[in-house]
Amino acid sequence: MSDYDRDDRAPALAATPPPPRGDSALVPRQSISGHALVAVVAIMTFLASLTTGAVILVSQAASEWQSDVSREVTIQLIPSAGRDLDAAVDKAASAARAFPGISDVRPYSKEESARLLEPWLGSGLRLDELPVPRLIVVKIAAGAAPDLPQLRRILAEQVPGATLDDHRGWIDRMRAMAGTAVAAGVCILILVIAATVLSVTFATRGAMATNKNVIEVLHFVGAKNGFIAGNFQRHFLLLGLQGGAIGGGAAIVLFALASVVSRWFTGTAGGDQTSALFGSFSIGWAGYIAVLMQVVLIAAVTALTSRQTVNRTLEAID
Repeated sequence: MSDYDRDDRAPALAATPPPPRGDSALVPRQSISGHALVAVVAIMTFLASLTTGAVILVSQAASEWQSDVSREVTIQLIPSAGRDLDAAVDKAASAARAFPGISDVRPYSKEESARLLEPWLGSGLRLDELPVPRLIVVKIAAGAAPDLPQLRRILAEQVPGATLDDHRGWIDRMRAMAGTAVAAGVCILILVIAATVLSVTFATRGAMATNKNVIEVLHFVGAKNGFIAGNFQRHFLLLGLQGGAIGGGAAIVLFALASVVSRWFTGTAGGDQTSALFGSFSIGWAGYIAVLMQVVLIAAVTALTSRQTVNRTLEAID
């Protein structure tokens, strides 16, 4: 080939457009709106994860309370004129010990019963003249289901004035509290998902408005709606996963730190009270898996919401 031929082909080669890149400019990867959406998704995921963890902690604590309370019943004897209270306590304790399904019976002395009132009345009061009731704590054997109505009838016959409390009222209130906490958590999760859907919808419309000319050209030259919607779906799926990982990861770190701190304070007065109310502040592996599932759920909601928004917009153009 001559030098003339090579020079003649040079302009044609220079005018040949470069091959298209794999990175599509239909939806810019880095934009202010994209960063803002990642922040919104991260915040929503964090709040949802905190709500889920709080519901798990409350449910676990309520379950432990119900288990502890349901394994004990209390016999109460109120002092009255002319009554030998110590003898009545011994007789009631003997009747409880002889009843099948009972593992332990512990009568409280007058001083111990009075000390139970100190958190409410203080330690400086003289309770000698007050009719402080005497208590007998009865523990139910593991796996046993004693006939408590029968025990109540025996006590009424042998020790008149003795009352048996099976704590059913407390258990019912605990169940109601746990159910209310779960219902409130579900409502919060629904609100978080709704807010995420609205945020993604506005972000998708903004991205489409920014690239309106490109979308219209692709649409009119024959690009199918699924191709255009797929680009947006992949883009927002990555944003949802990124934001969900940030928010869910922050929640996991927070729960892990709370669990470690609660173990540090085990044995102290404040630590014991907190542990009695909320347990060990550990949501367990089931809680961590639930947080990870929420990350995937919110990312999927983000992607599907974007796709539906694009499809509705393109159908309007048709």
